[in-house]
Amino acid sequence: MIHGFVRRPLAVFALAYLGFLSFAAASASWLAPYDALKTDMNNVLSGPSREHLLGTDALGRDVLSRLMLGGQVSLTGVVLAVATFLLLGVTAGLIAGFAGGWTDRAVSWVVDLVIALPGMVVLLVVLAIYGANNTVAMITVGILSFPSIARVVRAATLAVRNELYVSAARVAGLPSWRIVLGQILPRVTGPVLVQASLAAGAALLTQAGLSFLGLIAQPPTPTWGGMISEASQVIARQSWLLIPPGVVVGCAILAFALIGDAIRDVGEERERPLSGGARRRGMRASTPSRHVYTTPVSLPADSLLSVRGLTVTLPGTAGPVRIIEDVAFDVGSGETIGLVGESGCGKSMTGRAVLGLLPEGGQISSGIVVFDRIDLTGYSSRAWRDVRGSRIALVSQEPVGSLDPVFPVGRQVEELVRRHHGGTSRVVRARSLELLASVRLPDPTSVARRYPHELSGGMAQRVSIAMALSGDPDLLIADEPTTALDVTVQAEILDLLRDLQRDRGMAVVLVSHDWEVIARMCERVYVMYAGQVVESGTVAQLTDAPRHPYTAGLLACRPGRTAPRAPLPTIPGSVPDPESWPTGCRFAARCPLSGPECTARSIEMFPAGPGQRSRCLHHAAVSKEPVYGRLETA
Repeated sequence: MIHGFVRRPLAVFALAYLGFLSFAAASASWLAPYDALKTDMNNVLSGPSREHLLGTDALGRDVLSRLMLGGQVSLTGVVLAVATFLLLGVTAGLIAGFAGGWTDRAVSWVVDLVIALPGMVVLLVVLAIYGANNTVAMITVGILSFPSIARVVRAATLAVRNELYVSAARVAGLPSWRIVLGQILPRVTGPVLVQASLAAGAALLTQAGLSFLGLIAQPPTPTWGGMISEASQVIARQSWLLIPPGVVVGCAILAFALIGDAIRDVGEERERPLSGGARRRGMRASTPSRHVYTTPVSLPADSLLSVRGLTVTLPGTAGPVRIIEDVAFDVGSGETIGLVGESGCGKSMTGRAVLGLLPEGGQISSGIVVFDRIDLTGYSSRAWRDVRGSRIALVSQEPVGSLDPVFPVGRQVEELVRRHHGGTSRVVRARSLELLASVRLPDPTSVARRYPHELSGGMAQRVSIAMALSGDPDLLIADEPTTALDVTVQAEILDLLRDLQRDRGMAVVLVSHDWEVIARMCERVYVMYAGQVVESGTVAQLTDAPRHPYTAGLLACRPGRTAPRAPLPTIPGSVPDPESWPTGCRFAARCPLSGPECTARSIEMFPAGPGQRSRCLHHAAVSKEPVYGRLETA
């Protein structure tokens, strides 16, 4: 931003002018040529001269000295007003935009109430109570004007809070205040600075007006507005007296406006090349309050993560809509399982439910999520911060979008290391470079200095994996980690994940629509369709003998099973919308084996072999008939 700012001569001149005024006001007691309060009745209303560079006023006082001393009162008032303006406005906007819900409504109500107040009347009442008090008056100005920036910050926060890097910060275990200050505030700094510069100009104009009316800083204390008032009374005898304070005030207001314009333009230039998303950084872990799972539902003794009866609802047009229903699976320590299915089947939402990161209005209406014998479904947001990042980590499907574009990637990794392990700056940096090297990034030191937009998709994904590993998690949820990567890079990322999982002993939940990826990485597979698990078993079982038509269809659609130059098979139809899920088997409308019995009632999971289960009444027939041969071709 500094480089872009200095390329604008007017902005640089404006900043220099304000700096000169501030220096002159601060040093008035030492550098002023005369005592600003000393009168000389033998030399009144004189114009500029060698003795008095800007002349004297009606009482013979030196105008230059009074300008310098008057700047202390005027500029101090501006600082007080802007500080109050920013403190209240930015805080209110960040809280309303980030928290949402009733908090947003309450803050917005207060903002609307302040806007509805007659500002000048309130200001006059305050001055009537506290007298000619410059400090109280300018703080009141800041209070009355903060709604304008509160609305701007709220709107900017609403746009930023749903970015992937903010979700990633939650996954990393950051408390809300760190997310707001570390991830959201830097993104809204540009609009804040622009509003602050405009508010400074308005505050100076207001302060000058109140001084002109004699409502603050009574004579003989010099103020710029008071000097204008005094000059107006003798304008017929000496019009020059209006020029020094008038020019100082006018140019100062113009300088604030020019600085605001420059900040806005520089911000727009910086944003143009960064059209990617953004994401996160991190903080420090502690031991969560343990809600040990004690309900009578039987869970495998070696299970790290057990999900039973998981049902998730989101707000819909006609009430709550079930987008995930009765999902159950287990993940053992050091095991890799896969969630596979088409887009819209609920795979990613299941992962978000495990992490406690459901969209606004979403909730787990029934079921349990037990991690390391702890029931996570009743966790508060504070308790979740102790789990995300340090016990359960996430690798998302958008590598560049998972990184905060404002900071170099090395700094983002370092903050997560500091969050989870602490240590000196040297130790944290060494650990961060070690993590970047562990994900096979060439020249980790150079990569650490780069910004996300300077990385390729594969490099960004490796950085995201390094960030996920910074807390030494026991479980890694990899949500489509190879999406949008070319075949070669995809293979490298999968090999990397497999090696890291083996070396670290992590459990991995791999979410993917690509059966080849699932077969390469996983030991067991859960096939999801329309919010339900429709089949589960080992990779070998489902590949060699699928017991649900949907699984057979997914296997048939693999490009490797199609003859050269033959049309690629597809499953006819599409996944139904959650608000119109059919009764009974949800795959019935697309299934070549469906009959009336399939839509008569809900279908439960049936044992279909040793360790294999299927949600299909005709599961025995699926393995006997080439169901995939009946598929339509593209």
